[in-house]
Amino acid sequence: MLEDERLKLILDAAYSCFTRHGVRRTTMDDIAREAGMSRPGVYQYVRNKEDAFRRLAARLLADALAGAHGAIEAQGDLRTRLTGALEAKLGLAVRLWRDSPAHAAELLGVDTRISAEQVEAYNTAMRDLIAAAVAADHPDADATEVAELLLAFTRGLEADLSDTDAPARRLRHGVALIVAGLDRT
Repeated sequence: MLEDERLKLILDAAYSCFTRHGVRRTTMDDIAREAGMSRPGVYQYVRNKEDAFRRLAARLLADALAGAHGAIEAQGDLRTRLTGALEAKLGLAVRLWRDSPAHAAELLGVDTRISAEQVEAYNTAMRDLIAAAVAADHPDADATEVAELLLAFTRGLEADLSDTDAPARRLRHGVALIVAGLDRT
């Protein structure tokens, strides 16, 4: 098995354990057992539980950002492309909520000391991506402000995922209203 495949196996196991037990209650033994490896074998790829969480967070955020890039680069009007990009962001929160309602808040915590830098870099990349799309379609708009508004709106939708279908519906409606406002100015 290649090194990248082993790391993927370990991070998949970490995801299973973190969503089942939460980060605080998960042990390296749990991750090793879930991965079907020895604990010393897991330590060849990750330094500790925090490193596993950090790498997992980086992978999840990179996947969400790639989805957002794909949506922005796709054919379609600005509303459709922005909705797709923000659905990629919202989709990560919904996935964590569906996979682990009991531990989603812990896993999504922006202020967690383990992944705060990664989350901040992801948020900056999302803002820049959305601002560039807005600026391309509406050069006179304050594109960064619009991007910040859209991201704040999306974060607000992530706050209540008890009905996991409602946020996506509200996101589509909210983006449509904001883009309609841009079209009027």
